[in-house]
Amino acid sequence: MSGNNNQLNVPEAKEAMERFKMECANEVGVNLKQGYNGDISAREAGSVGGQMVKKMIESYENSMK
Repeated sequence: MSGNNNQLNVPEAKEAMERFKMECANEVGVNLKQGYNGDISAREAGSVGGQMVKKMIESYENSMK
């Protein structure tokens, strides 16, 4: 099973997710640019993804209060 499965369940959320990704990248000090970012390291990409997950969990936990 190969191929890209990075599709959003709600396509209308694409712009918001891009803004969220850029915000998280800024918070962890990774300089992302619009479009292709294949030149960043796996460590940097992981930092951005990790920050995104951390913030999503935080938001969910806050909504449960």
